[in-house]
Amino acid sequence: MWTETYQESPLKGLKPVQSPAHAGDARRLRIVERPFLDLAVLRGNARSPGFASALERSLGTAPPVAPNTVAHGHRHLLAWMGPDEWWVQSLAPSLPSLEGTLRPVLQAESACVVDVSSGYTVLQLLGEHAREVLAKGCPLDLHPRVFGAGQCAQSHYFKAGVMLRALDAGGVEVVVRRSFADYAGRMLLDAAQEFMSPNQRIERE
Repeated sequence: MWTETYQESPLKGLKPVQSPAHAGDARRLRIVERPFLDLAVLRGNARSPGFASALERSLGTAPPVAPNTVAHGHRHLLAWMGPDEWWVQSLAPSLPSLEGTLRPVLQAESACVVDVSSGYTVLQLLGEHAREVLAKGCPLDLHPRVFGAGQCAQSHYFKAGVMLRALDAGGVEVVVRRSFADYAGRMLLDAAQEFMSPNQRIERE
C-alpha cells in the first residue's frame, strides 16, 4: 500500500532561478513563489465577543472588520474577504493545521473553517516594477496611495481569479488557485519580460 505523502508546487513546470539574480535585476523585479503555506477560509460573526476572543487566543489577533484590510497575529494573518468571511494564512510554510486548531475553539460559535492549503499557492512580486507587471492584467488601481501596505483585494489577473495583498516597500502578494497557478505564472513571466533578465524565472522561497 502506498502511504507516503509529499507536497508538490503547482508551478513545478516553470523552472526556478538556477543562479541568483544580479542585484540590479532583483531591485527591478523579483517573482517569488511561497508554496506550502497553511491556508484556510473562515466564516463567522466578527461582532460576536466569543468569536473574536477565540481567534485572539488562537492566532494572536481578532479578525479585521474594515473592508479589504489585513490583521497580523503571531504566526498567521487574516485578510478580510467579506462581512463574515476571512482568508487565514500562515506567515511561514507549515503543514495544514488551522482547521484542526480553530474548529474546537469555535464550536460554540456560528462559524466554520475549511482548510484550502492544497488548493492555492502564493506568489510575491517584489521590486520597483512589481505593480507595473500586475497592472498589465489586473483592473484595480494599484498605486501605493490607493492600495497600500495592510490592504487586500479580490480581483483577477487576466483570466485567473486572485486575491492581492499589498506588502511593504511596494511589493504585492498574489494568491491564486492551484488550477490557475501555471497559467498565472506564465502570464506574469510574459508581462515581466521587459523588466527581467533572460536568466530570471519564478523563484521559490
